[in-house]
Amino acid sequence: MKLRKELWFGLTIMALIALPTIVLMPWGNMSSGHYGLMMLSLVVVAIMLGFPTAFTLMGMGMIFAFVAYLGQKGDVKSAAASTLDLMVQRAYGVMGNDVLISIPLFVFMGYLVERANLIEKLFKSLHLSLARVPGALAVATLITCAVFATATGIVGAVVTLMGLLAMPAMLKAGYSTKLAAGAITAGGCLGILIPPSVMLIVYGATAGVSVVKLYAGAFFPGIMLAGLYVLYVIIVAKLKPELAPPLTAEQRFVPIPEALDRVRIATGAKNAASGLLTALKGKSNAGVPSAQILKQLSAIVLPGLVIGLLLLAMHGAATRPAEVIDSGGLQEMGAASTPASSGVSSSSGLTEPPQALGGIQEPPKELGGVQEPPKELGGVQEPPKEAGSPSSAEYPAVGVAETTKPVEAAAAGAAKVQEAAKPVAERTATPNWFWWVAAISLAGLVTFYRMLSWARLEVFKMLLSSFFPLAVLILSVLGTIVFGLATPTEAAAVGSLGGLLLAWAYRQLNMSVMRESVYLTAKTSAMVCWLFVGSSIFSAAFALLGGQDLIEKWVLSLGLSSMQFLILSQFIIFILGWPLEWTEIIVIFMPIFIPLLAKFNIDPLFFGLLVALNLQTAFLSPPVAMAAFYLKGVAPPGVTLNQIFAGMVPFMLIQVVALVLLYVFPQIGMWLPSVLYK
Repeated sequence: MKLRKELWFGLTIMALIALPTIVLMPWGNMSSGHYGLMMLSLVVVAIMLGFPTAFTLMGMGMIFAFVAYLGQKGDVKSAAASTLDLMVQRAYGVMGNDVLISIPLFVFMGYLVERANLIEKLFKSLHLSLARVPGALAVATLITCAVFATATGIVGAVVTLMGLLAMPAMLKAGYSTKLAAGAITAGGCLGILIPPSVMLIVYGATAGVSVVKLYAGAFFPGIMLAGLYVLYVIIVAKLKPELAPPLTAEQRFVPIPEALDRVRIATGAKNAASGLLTALKGKSNAGVPSAQILKQLSAIVLPGLVIGLLLLAMHGAATRPAEVIDSGGLQEMGAASTPASSGVSSSSGLTEPPQALGGIQEPPKELGGVQEPPKELGGVQEPPKEAGSPSSAEYPAVGVAETTKPVEAAAAGAAKVQEAAKPVAERTATPNWFWWVAAISLAGLVTFYRMLSWARLEVFKMLLSSFFPLAVLILSVLGTIVFGLATPTEAAAVGSLGGLLLAWAYRQLNMSVMRESVYLTAKTSAMVCWLFVGSSIFSAAFALLGGQDLIEKWVLSLGLSSMQFLILSQFIIFILGWPLEWTEIIVIFMPIFIPLLAKFNIDPLFFGLLVALNLQTAFLSPPVAMAAFYLKGVAPPGVTLNQIFAGMVPFMLIQVVALVLLYVFPQIGMWLPSVLYK
């Protein structure tokens, strides 16, 4: 019965696409543009029927390209040759796209990180550290998903792993099945928005937008969406505790190692930092070696050290001397000169001789030609203005010998004057915002050390061992991309190496892991590349038939403003997210929308951020809600697909809210690219 409902739902959507095409198509007066619209409808229906997307696009593109060429040339042989040439050229163009090289590298990094077994440690440490927060397990699930989305970007892997770890834990704790399913599926889908996202690479290659700017722009919208998810869970858990009960004392229990427990009992200190310092002095160390105590203290000192280094780096960047533009050098012709009596130009460079000399003239013979300037001036003198000007007797030549090169002497004198007049750059005053950041950071450190009990120390060490390696990997990949130190392809290569080292460090690197990671990487990369080939052929056929021109004329005839066009386009993408996946929406419909952006003065970068946020719905909306099927495959037997779909609905509404916020406040996405890439 459930399958029948889903089948009827899919057939209804296909009918809504096919019937208007059949009814509204002018069959008696068909133009080539109408054939393009027919091709678009047929592709959508064929994909919904289950045909492979890439080869459906390729096949439809070749068939309709042949129709277009046949209409132009009227010769079957020539039309077939042109169609085959088009296919080869488009496939070669995709092969030559350098941006696509980063896709297999990022995917390979993601699969290696997934197999490093960090997600279980991270989830456990997070839910223990957030034990007093309402809905702690669901909040920990969302944060874990966000962190792993940043490190992997693989939606299916994150949803599957969190379904195995978090779903049983939440159900055992008495959580609502719908809330648990919604948190896992929504959090797992953050990987298609938060960099390094494969979807952003695909959009950038399709729309011709810099992937680096897309990564920088998607950073804050991704954090905003994750924050809205967390806020929703906390509010629900606070208002309806029966849906997300607080953790019991047994669930919050953290075992303390035997050595630390002996130190705790011997010192009698409730604070771990003060207790370890007391034990290090030799008082009440309970026989624990000093090296082991120092090892524990190093973990405690690490937050203060990291925050101190960050504050120093921020202070150095905030007080960096302003770049002084030296105005010295040759003045513009006709610029004002200083009086001749001064003997030296006011500017630090050479000036044009006074107009009384009638322009640039050779110095008078009685001066003996070009002479070296006096040492106390160190500069180039101006020629005398009148007969009463100083003569060679008043300014005798200093070593004007045959070996002296007049041009070099003049240049050296000008350089000395320029160096003397060059302003000294001074560091700027420390801005007020730095003191606020420093005060908040220090207050946080003081609070951290005061609340650091022995149990919290163990939780903190668990966070260090699970989150710190991921943080280093994320910073090495995203930091090098965002700050322009490396291209996405180079950063992806560094990330792949980091994934290998991470799997090796956690003793998970073996031939089985390598073989499986390489196989899955090749499978995913082949799918994306064939999608690009099919999309390129399809777009070329659509353009040959004039479908793009027909749509453009129709949209422009509506007289829409930029705001109305954005709302219309995002609504269409939102609706398309129900029957289609994000890959199909980008490769089929983005080539239709992108040429219209210039007509409405819309930045393709901003449009791409809206699309990326909007396409979160493609994984959460039935009937092609892949996240629901990933979760259903690993969920306990009592969890039904309808419960998962019902749990995803509130998070879909949150995505709409996030989309509205990004549209109303575009600087959420555009601020970071504008600061980094002026």
